[in-house]
Amino acid sequence: MMHAGSAFAAFPEQPVRIIAAFPAGGATDAIARVVASELSTLWGQTVMVENRTGAGGNIGANYVAKSPADGYTLLMASPAETVINPLLYSQMQYDAEKDLTPVSQAGSAPLLLVAHPSVPARNVKELVDYARQNAGKVSYASSGTGGPQHLAGEQFKLMTETDILHIPYKGGAPAITDLVGGQVHIFFAGLPPALPFVREGKATALAVTTKDRSELIPEVPTLVESGLSDFDIENWQGVFAPGGTPPEIIDEIAAALRKVLDRPDVKEKLANLGISAAPSTPGEFKKFIQRQRTLYTSIIEAANITIQQ
Repeated sequence: MMHAGSAFAAFPEQPVRIIAAFPAGGATDAIARVVASELSTLWGQTVMVENRTGAGGNIGANYVAKSPADGYTLLMASPAETVINPLLYSQMQYDAEKDLTPVSQAGSAPLLLVAHPSVPARNVKELVDYARQNAGKVSYASSGTGGPQHLAGEQFKLMTETDILHIPYKGGAPAITDLVGGQVHIFFAGLPPALPFVREGKATALAVTTKDRSELIPEVPTLVESGLSDFDIENWQGVFAPGGTPPEIIDEIAAALRKVLDRPDVKEKLANLGISAAPSTPGEFKKFIQRQRTLYTSIIEAANITIQQ
Protein backbone atom coordinates (compact mmCIF):
# COMPACT_ATOMS: atom_id res chain seq x y z
CA MET A 1 0.00 0.00 0.00
CA MET A 2 1.11 3.55 -0.70
CA HIS A 3 1.07 5.87 2.29
CA ALA A 4 1.36 9.66 2.23
CA GLY A 5 4.85 10.64 3.23
CA SER A 6 6.39 7.35 2.20
CA ALA A 7 9.56 7.34 0.10
CA PHE A 8 7.53 6.35 -2.93
CA ALA A 9 4.58 8.74 -2.53
CA ALA A 10 6.02 11.21 -5.02
CA PHE A 11 6.68 8.67 -7.80
CA PRO A 12 7.48 9.63 -10.47
CA GLU A 13 9.85 12.50 -9.68
CA GLN A 14 11.57 12.41 -13.09
CA PRO A 15 10.76 11.39 -16.69
CA VAL A 16 9.77 7.77 -17.28
CA ARG A 17 10.76 5.78 -20.35
CA ILE A 18 8.68 2.99 -21.84
CA ILE A 19 10.79 0.74 -24.04
CA ALA A 20 9.04 -0.85 -27.01
CA ALA A 21 11.05 -3.79 -28.32
CA PHE A 22 9.37 -3.65 -31.73
CA PRO A 23 9.26 -0.88 -34.35
CA ALA A 24 6.64 1.79 -34.86
CA GLY A 25 3.52 0.59 -36.63
CA GLY A 26 2.92 -2.56 -34.61
CA ALA A 27 0.53 -3.16 -31.72
CA THR A 28 3.23 -3.04 -29.01
CA ASP A 29 4.48 0.37 -30.12
CA ALA A 30 0.94 1.67 -30.62
CA ILE A 31 -0.31 0.79 -27.14
CA ALA A 32 2.95 2.04 -25.60
CA ARG A 33 2.32 5.47 -27.14
CA VAL A 34 -1.28 5.65 -25.94
CA VAL A 35 -0.27 4.59 -22.42
CA ALA A 36 2.71 6.99 -22.33
CA SER A 37 0.54 9.95 -23.31
CA GLU A 38 -2.12 9.13 -20.71
CA LEU A 39 0.37 8.44 -17.90
CA SER A 40 2.15 11.71 -18.68
CA THR A 41 -1.12 13.60 -18.17
CA LEU A 42 -2.01 11.63 -15.03
CA TRP A 43 1.40 12.02 -13.40
CA GLY A 44 2.19 15.51 -14.67
CA GLN A 45 5.54 14.08 -15.72
CA THR A 46 7.14 13.30 -19.07
CA VAL A 47 6.61 9.69 -20.18
CA MET A 48 8.37 8.87 -23.44
CA VAL A 49 8.44 5.82 -25.70
CA GLU A 50 11.79 4.58 -26.96
CA ASN A 51 12.04 1.86 -29.61
CA ARG A 52 14.92 -0.56 -29.07
CA THR A 53 14.31 -3.23 -31.65
CA GLY A 54 15.92 -6.41 -32.92
CA ALA A 55 16.44 -10.09 -32.12
CA GLY A 56 12.70 -10.76 -31.89
CA GLY A 57 12.27 -8.28 -29.05
CA ASN A 58 15.23 -9.53 -27.02
CA ILE A 59 17.29 -6.33 -27.43
CA GLY A 60 14.63 -4.11 -25.88
CA ALA A 61 13.85 -6.60 -23.12
CA ASN A 62 17.53 -7.01 -22.26
CA TYR A 63 17.93 -3.24 -22.06
CA VAL A 64 15.13 -2.99 -19.49
CA ALA A 65 16.36 -6.07 -17.61
CA LYS A 66 19.74 -4.37 -17.15
CA SER A 67 18.29 -0.95 -16.22
CA PRO A 68 18.14 0.43 -12.66
CA ALA A 69 15.28 -1.14 -10.68
CA ASP A 70 13.63 2.19 -9.86
CA GLY A 71 10.52 2.22 -12.06
CA TYR A 72 11.81 4.86 -14.47
CA THR A 73 12.54 2.40 -17.28
CA LEU A 74 9.67 0.08 -18.20
CA LEU A 75 9.07 -2.47 -20.95
CA MET A 76 5.88 -2.60 -23.00
CA ALA A 77 6.16 -6.26 -23.86
CA SER A 78 4.59 -8.92 -26.05
CA PRO A 79 4.56 -12.71 -25.64
CA ALA A 80 7.73 -12.98 -27.75
CA GLU A 81 10.46 -11.45 -25.58
CA THR A 82 8.95 -12.37 -22.22
CA VAL A 83 7.55 -15.89 -22.73
CA ILE A 84 8.30 -17.50 -26.09
CA ASN A 85 11.91 -16.49 -26.85
CA PRO A 86 13.25 -17.78 -23.51
CA LEU A 87 11.72 -21.16 -24.37
CA LEU A 88 13.26 -21.24 -27.84
CA TYR A 89 16.67 -19.57 -27.54
CA SER A 90 19.36 -21.46 -25.66
CA GLN A 91 21.49 -18.32 -25.29
CA MET A 92 19.64 -15.41 -23.69
CA GLN A 93 21.30 -12.32 -22.21
CA TYR A 94 18.57 -12.00 -19.59
CA ASP A 95 16.45 -14.29 -17.44
CA ALA A 96 12.87 -13.30 -18.22
CA GLU A 97 11.56 -14.71 -14.93
CA LYS A 98 14.15 -13.09 -12.65
CA ASP A 99 15.21 -9.96 -14.53
CA LEU A 100 11.73 -8.69 -15.50
CA THR A 101 8.94 -8.10 -12.97
CA PRO A 102 5.31 -8.21 -14.21
CA VAL A 103 3.45 -4.95 -13.47
CA SER A 104 0.17 -5.18 -15.39
CA GLN A 105 -1.29 -6.50 -18.58
CA ALA A 106 -2.23 -3.58 -20.81
CA GLY A 107 -3.95 -4.90 -23.91
CA SER A 108 -5.20 -8.00 -25.63
CA ALA A 109 -6.24 -8.94 -29.14
CA PRO A 110 -7.12 -12.23 -30.79
CA LEU A 111 -5.46 -13.53 -33.88
CA LEU A 112 -7.84 -13.94 -36.80
CA LEU A 113 -7.74 -17.14 -38.83
CA VAL A 114 -8.17 -16.01 -42.43
CA ALA A 115 -8.15 -17.97 -45.68
CA HIS A 116 -7.64 -16.93 -49.28
CA PRO A 117 -11.05 -16.85 -51.03
CA SER A 118 -9.93 -19.68 -53.31
CA VAL A 119 -9.90 -22.04 -50.32
CA PRO A 120 -13.30 -23.82 -50.36
CA ALA A 121 -14.01 -23.22 -46.69
CA ARG A 122 -16.41 -20.83 -44.99
CA ASN A 123 -15.91 -22.27 -41.53
CA VAL A 124 -13.28 -24.19 -39.56
CA LYS A 125 -14.84 -27.63 -40.15
CA GLU A 126 -14.71 -27.10 -43.92
CA LEU A 127 -11.08 -25.91 -43.65
CA VAL A 128 -10.11 -29.02 -41.65
CA ASP A 129 -11.86 -31.27 -44.17
CA TYR A 130 -10.07 -29.50 -47.04
CA ALA A 131 -6.69 -29.77 -45.29
CA ARG A 132 -7.18 -33.49 -44.68
CA GLN A 133 -8.15 -34.06 -48.30
CA ASN A 134 -5.03 -32.15 -49.39
CA ALA A 135 -2.50 -33.36 -46.82
CA GLY A 136 0.85 -31.61 -47.14
CA LYS A 137 -0.45 -29.20 -49.78
CA VAL A 138 -2.14 -26.57 -47.62
CA SER A 139 0.19 -23.84 -46.34
CA TYR A 140 -0.11 -21.35 -43.51
CA ALA A 141 1.84 -18.11 -43.15
CA SER A 142 3.37 -16.66 -40.01
CA SER A 143 5.18 -13.45 -39.19
CA GLY A 144 8.27 -15.48 -38.27
CA THR A 145 9.33 -18.73 -36.64
CA GLY A 146 8.49 -18.84 -32.94
CA GLY A 147 5.99 -16.00 -32.85
CA PRO A 148 2.41 -16.30 -31.57
CA GLN A 149 1.12 -16.64 -35.15
CA HIS A 150 3.44 -19.59 -35.79
CA LEU A 151 2.54 -21.23 -32.49
CA ALA A 152 -1.17 -20.70 -33.14
CA GLY A 153 -0.69 -22.47 -36.46
CA GLU A 154 1.12 -25.36 -34.80
CA GLN A 155 -1.54 -25.63 -32.09
CA PHE A 156 -4.20 -25.73 -34.82
CA LYS A 157 -2.24 -28.39 -36.68
CA LEU A 158 -1.87 -30.51 -33.52
CA MET A 159 -5.50 -30.20 -32.44
CA THR A 160 -6.98 -30.89 -35.89
CA GLU A 161 -4.42 -33.60 -36.78
CA THR A 162 -3.80 -31.99 -40.16
CA ASP A 163 -0.61 -31.87 -42.21
CA ILE A 164 -0.26 -28.20 -43.14
CA LEU A 165 2.97 -26.50 -44.21
CA HIS A 166 4.46 -23.56 -42.29
CA ILE A 167 5.72 -20.63 -44.41
CA PRO A 168 7.49 -18.08 -42.17
CA TYR A 169 7.76 -14.44 -43.27
CA LYS A 170 9.75 -11.52 -41.91
CA GLY A 171 6.80 -9.76 -40.33
CA GLY A 172 3.03 -9.75 -40.57
CA ALA A 173 2.80 -7.29 -43.49
CA PRO A 174 4.44 -9.53 -46.14
CA ALA A 175 2.52 -12.51 -44.76
CA ILE A 176 -0.91 -10.88 -45.19
CA THR A 177 0.18 -9.58 -48.62
CA ASP A 178 0.97 -13.10 -49.80
CA LEU A 179 -2.23 -14.48 -48.26
CA VAL A 180 -4.28 -11.94 -50.21
CA GLY A 181 -2.17 -12.69 -53.30
CA GLY A 182 -2.89 -16.40 -53.02
CA GLN A 183 0.69 -17.53 -52.36
CA VAL A 184 -0.40 -19.13 -49.07
CA HIS A 185 -3.75 -20.62 -48.07
CA ILE A 186 -4.31 -19.49 -44.47
CA PHE A 187 -2.83 -17.13 -41.90
CA PHE A 188 -3.38 -16.49 -38.19
CA ALA A 189 -3.22 -12.76 -38.73
CA GLY A 190 -3.15 -9.79 -36.42
CA LEU A 191 -6.71 -8.48 -36.26
CA PRO A 192 -6.17 -4.80 -37.28
CA PRO A 193 -4.17 -5.43 -40.49
CA ALA A 194 -6.44 -8.30 -41.57
CA LEU A 195 -9.80 -6.58 -41.10
CA PRO A 196 -9.68 -4.33 -44.21
CA PHE A 197 -8.97 -7.33 -46.44
CA VAL A 198 -11.86 -9.26 -44.85
CA ARG A 199 -14.20 -6.29 -45.37
CA GLU A 200 -13.11 -6.06 -49.03
CA GLY A 201 -13.67 -9.77 -49.62
CA LYS A 202 -9.97 -10.43 -50.27
CA ALA A 203 -9.71 -12.78 -47.29
CA THR A 204 -12.24 -15.04 -45.56
CA ALA A 205 -12.46 -14.76 -41.75
CA LEU A 206 -13.02 -18.20 -40.24
CA ALA A 207 -12.41 -17.82 -36.50
CA VAL A 208 -10.69 -15.85 -33.73
CA THR A 209 -8.15 -17.54 -31.48
CA THR A 210 -9.32 -16.22 -28.10
CA LYS A 211 -11.92 -17.90 -25.88
CA ASP A 212 -14.31 -14.96 -26.38
CA ARG A 213 -15.47 -13.37 -29.62
CA SER A 214 -13.95 -10.03 -30.62
CA GLU A 215 -16.05 -6.90 -30.30
CA LEU A 216 -14.41 -5.68 -33.50
CA ILE A 217 -15.71 -8.58 -35.59
CA PRO A 218 -18.43 -10.17 -33.42
CA GLU A 219 -19.95 -12.21 -36.24
CA VAL A 220 -16.83 -14.41 -36.42
CA PRO A 221 -16.88 -17.42 -34.05
CA THR A 222 -14.06 -18.56 -31.79
CA LEU A 223 -12.05 -21.69 -32.47
CA VAL A 224 -13.56 -23.12 -29.28
CA GLU A 225 -17.05 -22.65 -30.74
CA SER A 226 -15.72 -24.25 -33.91
CA GLY A 227 -14.90 -27.46 -32.07
CA LEU A 228 -11.33 -26.89 -30.83
CA SER A 229 -11.87 -26.98 -27.08
CA ASP A 230 -9.48 -24.91 -24.94
CA PHE A 231 -7.91 -23.15 -27.96
CA ASP A 232 -7.05 -19.75 -26.47
CA ILE A 233 -4.13 -17.78 -27.89
CA GLU A 234 -4.05 -14.00 -27.64
CA ASN A 235 -1.66 -11.38 -28.87
CA TRP A 236 -1.27 -9.46 -25.60
CA GLN A 237 0.79 -6.52 -24.43
CA GLY A 238 1.90 -5.86 -20.87
CA VAL A 239 4.19 -3.71 -18.75
CA PHE A 240 7.27 -5.09 -17.00
CA ALA A 241 9.83 -3.40 -14.74
CA PRO A 242 13.42 -4.47 -14.07
CA GLY A 243 13.72 -7.30 -11.55
CA GLY A 244 14.16 -6.01 -8.02
CA THR A 245 11.97 -2.92 -8.47
CA PRO A 246 10.38 -2.16 -5.05
CA PRO A 247 6.84 -3.56 -4.71
CA GLU A 248 5.54 -0.11 -3.73
CA ILE A 249 6.63 1.29 -7.10
CA ILE A 250 5.25 -1.73 -8.97
CA ASP A 251 1.88 -1.19 -7.24
CA GLU A 252 1.93 2.55 -7.97
CA ILE A 253 2.54 1.97 -11.70
CA ALA A 254 -0.08 -0.79 -11.87
CA ALA A 255 -2.68 1.45 -10.19
CA ALA A 256 -1.89 4.27 -12.63
CA LEU A 257 -2.20 1.91 -15.58
CA ARG A 258 -5.59 0.68 -14.39
CA LYS A 259 -6.76 4.27 -13.93
CA VAL A 260 -5.95 5.22 -17.52
CA LEU A 261 -6.93 1.90 -19.16
CA ASP A 262 -10.33 1.88 -17.45
CA ARG A 263 -11.27 5.23 -19.01
CA PRO A 264 -13.86 4.95 -21.83
CA ASP A 265 -11.96 7.34 -24.13
CA VAL A 266 -8.75 5.34 -23.74
CA LYS A 267 -10.63 2.08 -24.37
CA GLU A 268 -11.99 3.64 -27.56
CA LYS A 269 -8.51 4.73 -28.70
CA LEU A 270 -7.24 1.19 -28.22
CA ALA A 271 -10.30 -0.37 -29.88
CA ASN A 272 -9.51 1.73 -32.96
CA LEU A 273 -6.11 0.01 -32.97
CA GLY A 274 -7.73 -3.42 -32.67
CA ILE A 275 -6.74 -3.78 -29.01
CA SER A 276 -8.95 -4.42 -25.95
CA ALA A 277 -7.78 -2.69 -22.77
CA ALA A 278 -6.90 -5.35 -20.19
CA PRO A 279 -5.44 -3.93 -16.97
CA SER A 280 -4.58 -6.31 -14.14
CA THR A 281 -2.91 -6.36 -10.76
CA PRO A 282 0.78 -7.37 -10.57
CA GLY A 283 -0.27 -10.67 -8.98
CA GLU A 284 -2.85 -11.40 -11.67
CA PHE A 285 -0.36 -10.58 -14.41
CA LYS A 286 2.30 -12.81 -12.85
CA LYS A 287 -0.14 -15.75 -12.79
CA PHE A 288 -1.18 -14.99 -16.38
CA ILE A 289 2.48 -15.08 -17.50
CA GLN A 290 2.95 -18.42 -15.73
CA ARG A 291 -0.06 -19.85 -17.62
CA GLN A 292 1.34 -18.46 -20.87
CA ARG A 293 4.68 -20.21 -20.24
CA THR A 294 2.85 -23.50 -19.62
CA LEU A 295 0.79 -23.10 -22.80
CA TYR A 296 3.71 -22.23 -25.07
CA THR A 297 6.00 -24.85 -23.54
CA SER A 298 3.45 -27.54 -24.38
CA ILE A 299 3.06 -26.32 -27.99
CA ILE A 300 6.81 -25.94 -28.58
CA GLU A 301 7.54 -29.40 -27.19
CA ALA A 302 4.65 -31.12 -28.99
CA ALA A 303 5.52 -29.48 -32.33
CA ASN A 304 9.28 -29.87 -31.76
CA ILE A 305 9.95 -26.23 -32.69
CA THR A 306 13.57 -25.11 -32.66
CA ILE A 307 15.39 -21.90 -33.59
CA GLN A 308 18.77 -21.83 -35.33
CA GLN A 309 21.17 -19.58 -33.39
